[in-house]
Amino acid sequence: MSINPEQFAAANKAAVDSLLAVANTALASAERIATLNLETARSVLEDSVANTKALMGAKDVKEAVAIQASLTQPGVEKAVAYGKSVYEISAEMQEQLTKMVEAQFGDFQKNVASMLEKAAKSAPAGSDVAVAAVQSAIAAANSAFDNMRKAAQQATELAQNNIAAATSATVKAAKKASGK
Repeated sequence: MSINPEQFAAANKAAVDSLLAVANTALASAERIATLNLETARSVLEDSVANTKALMGAKDVKEAVAIQASLTQPGVEKAVAYGKSVYEISAEMQEQLTKMVEAQFGDFQKNVASMLEKAAKSAPAGSDVAVAAVQSAIAAANSAFDNMRKAAQQATELAQNNIAAATSATVKAAKKASGK
């Protein structure tokens, strides 16, 4: 079976389009993380100035300790929010990339099935066993891909649950430490 120039050009265009989609997804995520980092740095600087002014305005050590204790909780909450935002951006990028891979794999499956069907029709008599073996291998690959996708989805859900639990525990510990 030969591939004509139009099929070759279409395959090349599809590959380039896929690479561009992956690159655009990665760059969009990097841009979101860079923006988040700049906003966080600005916020930390502003908070540091305000906290320093508040501490310098303390009339005695007891008031300074009370001010310092009151500053702990907002700092922990902002750190947790930052980590959660980074995780969400990363999870969204992973989800988009997963969808792209699944779409590419689906297209690949269709193309292989079509080529296999054409090859089976033009195959010499007695090659049924070879065609069946290839079909069986393709079915096994499809099953393995589906199992891998399900395992990745379960791992993602587990990670999300663990992050939620860790976030909750961190905020509770910070509240307890600051006496609120």
